[in-house]
Amino acid sequence: MVAKDIIAFTRGVPPAKSFPREELITCAERVILADSARILQYGTGAGYRPLREYIASQHQVSTDRILVGQGSLQLLDHLCRVMLKQGDSVFIEQPTYDRTITLFRRAGAKLVGFHLHLGQMDLDKIQSALEKGPVPRIFYVIPDFQNPAGSTMSLDMRKDLIRLSNHYGFIIIEDSPYRQLRYTGDPLPALFDLAPDRVIYMSSFSKLISPGLRTGYMVLREEMADAVIRFATDTYISPSMFDQAVVREFLNMGLLSDHLHHLKRIFYPRLQTLLDAMQNHLSPLGVWTKPQGGYFVGFFMNEELKPPSINQADQFGLALSHGEDFFIQPHYHFLRLPFCALSQDQIEAGIHRLKELLLK
Repeated sequence: MVAKDIIAFTRGVPPAKSFPREELITCAERVILADSARILQYGTGAGYRPLREYIASQHQVSTDRILVGQGSLQLLDHLCRVMLKQGDSVFIEQPTYDRTITLFRRAGAKLVGFHLHLGQMDLDKIQSALEKGPVPRIFYVIPDFQNPAGSTMSLDMRKDLIRLSNHYGFIIIEDSPYRQLRYTGDPLPALFDLAPDRVIYMSSFSKLISPGLRTGYMVLREEMADAVIRFATDTYISPSMFDQAVVREFLNMGLLSDHLHHLKRIFYPRLQTLLDAMQNHLSPLGVWTKPQGGYFVGFFMNEELKPPSINQADQFGLALSHGEDFFIQPHYHFLRLPFCALSQDQIEAGIHRLKELLLK
């Protein structure tokens, strides 16, 4: 089979139709007119203070604990360089966001992974690893609509993870860029809300407003904030004050709530189409979590199936991510299926092609 049109189940990106173009034009004009001397100049390494103040008020912490930069991934890199030394242990979920695996490895961390089964980690295995040691410096998790699995950490697991953090002394990094993109069900408390003294919280406006604005943030522990902010300053002098000022104006004008409703109206039908298509075409071939929000569904293929190569996928009109990249050790029976940037027709056709590819 050769298909001319490639359906891309690769990057987790929003479609162009989701961008609040007119609202951002208004916000950009307003901030330039009101604060051009500050936002068109170098700023501070910690980020645009009015946006930092807004985020601090949302999380009920001091502004000095807020770091805003060029996307949350860059802030995580800063944090790793300050917190970790060669050989430090870091616990992660498996699968997890592939870029964070890269960052932890660059910082010299020894990674220990715990497999997600139906969206949950095995608490007994975590407890056993902690008892044997070494205790990790960091436990990195994406509790809401996980990238790439799409799962949500249960309330019991959240409480258990905090209990272990208190007992063994490791820090939890809660990566939560998708939390506000909930389509069904009731929200669970953030780990940070349950234990703000044990959790570093990070999020981003990339998925909520526009990836091109490159505005992410981190709520740091009080005792490490100065060191991480100094590192950020030494790294890039200043992030974009203009981008951050546009985000702050968007929030200040009260535009986010309506925009989130707009995003959910676009994304939720696409998720439903994907889940229906998977049920119709892939149910004998593997298992998956049914997400209540976010950007992704993770497909765990049956072990007897031969995982498709990128070249084979291309022959069937598909672009697929390397599933093994989301694991510490290669795991070839996993596919991440992003749905937000695809139309419902593309999703339906793409899953049909995937079935044909797996059964070829």
